[in-house]
Amino acid sequence: MPKDFNMSKEVIVDHETVLITEERGSAVVLTLNRPKAMNSLNFELLNALKDAVDALQYRSDIRTVILTGAGERAFCAGADLKERATLSQDEVKKFILTIRNVLTSIQHLNKPVISAVNGIALGGGTELALASDIRIASESAVMGLTETRLAIIPGGGGTQRLPRIIGVAKAKELIFTGRRVDAQEALNIGLVNKICNPENLMDECMAMANMIAETGPIAVEMAKYAINHGIETDLATGLAIESNAYRVTIPTEDRVEGLTAFREKRKPVYKGK
Repeated sequence: MPKDFNMSKEVIVDHETVLITEERGSAVVLTLNRPKAMNSLNFELLNALKDAVDALQYRSDIRTVILTGAGERAFCAGADLKERATLSQDEVKKFILTIRNVLTSIQHLNKPVISAVNGIALGGGTELALASDIRIASESAVMGLTETRLAIIPGGGGTQRLPRIIGVAKAKELIFTGRRVDAQEALNIGLVNKICNPENLMDECMAMANMIAETGPIAVEMAKYAINHGIETDLATGLAIESNAYRVTIPTEDRVEGLTAFREKRKPVYKGK
């Protein structure tokens, strides 16, 4: 577990499992817990992630999800190549479909997801970060879609999400060469939102989560929906999606509370209603 975790917080899942779930206020921290395998993704970990994400979509008390890796070396080194070597071609196809579906469920989770990239994030590790809404990286982080160096291509959505985030030309460069980038370059090209000292990584992520917790829950959910779906369309369709998402917020108690709190010069108390 990352050294900056507060061990006095309640740990919901046993430490020996492949995924540790920890509640910290209105945030949930999901820690990939395979440090000896550099937190690489195998079927067991992917299924654990799927179950966690499926459960979190119904938790109205949880405002953000933070993804990170156990230990200090790796966020996620991608697919578990030792497991991959034992799989048949059909099982490899199943693995790729599984990772793609899990990352899509993370992308469309009805609350913001922050990746705390605490070290090496290659292949599927970078794809996991790309499926998140916000990426904050340690200065020791190394990222990249390196699959072409193994004579394959990114299969967890990397060929689609990376160009949407950093632009087509730069995405082609990184995917075609399989080149790794350090934290500063990742920041420069827009691959991550922010970088910080390793010891401050979780604090920075929690600060972001706390800022999100001050906003209206329904508003954030609708904003994420509008952005995710609108970006895939032409401008006119995107504006229509935004308009429909805005309408959802109009009859809410939170909208009235926001206006009232502004008038009364106090912080609003949102209830997600």
